[in-house]
Amino acid sequence: MSTAIKPKHIGRNISRIRELRGMKQEALAFAIGISQQTISNIEGSENVDEEKLNAIAEVLGVSAEAIKNYSDETVLSNIQNNYEGSVINSGPTVNHNCNFNPLDKVIELYERLVQSEKEKVEYLEKLLKEK
Repeated sequence: MSTAIKPKHIGRNISRIRELRGMKQEALAFAIGISQQTISNIEGSENVDEEKLNAIAEVLGVSAEAIKNYSDETVLSNIQNNYEGSVINSGPTVNHNCNFNPLDKVIELYERLVQSEKEKVEYLEKLLKEK
């Protein structure tokens, strides 16, 4: 039985990386200066022109080699090995959880801005009274 290796489908790899980045075809097309339909055709192609591949890689924030060698299995393995509490990870764990409430930070920022504006008003009123 022959175990022929399927060639990498570069277009599918581009599509997966784009989706992982949360980018739509339209946004990728706009960033490169081509149509959305062209991106759709590229993602359906097994091979991609090197120049277009390099432009796409730059917009996606990866190397052309990363697109060529992309595999879902590698991504899932990487996530599993780096996830906090993973049994496989024997090294130090990384806490990716927020230890503060982001809304509290927003409220704190607005309170500081309001206080700053109050101080400005007081200063301006003082200047007006002196005249």
